[in-house]
Amino acid sequence: QVQLVESGGGLVQSGGSLRLSCAASGNIFSVNVMGWHRQAPGTQRESVAYIMFGGATNYTDSVKGRFTVSMDNTKMTAYLQMNSLKPADTAVYFCVAGPSLYRLNYWGRGTQVTVSS
Repeated sequence: QVQLVESGGGLVQSGGSLRLSCAASGNIFSVNVMGWHRQAPGTQRESVAYIMFGGATNYTDSVKGRFTVSMDNTKMTAYLQMNSLKPADTAVYFCVAGPSLYRLNYWGRGTQVTVSS
């Protein structure tokens, strides 16, 4: 089993920045990809960004050029740097992890990000 703990959410004005962190612990040898999903009220959960342990990254179109996902392998911690935030980015952000993009078996509890206009 893998435990994921997110931190770094909060309230920020439009155009501002936040950095989310996700610390992984437990059976981390089963994890090859970490990333972030988000869910806004009344909407379906959507993928935001992923980072594979080889370094490759993947972003949903709406955050390209604004968000950056990174990984500190020594700390088993993933980060999501979010710049130029918009009210549309308001959501609960969940850290995800797993052996592959198609097997994201592990989820954190989520952290709220609210962007005011």
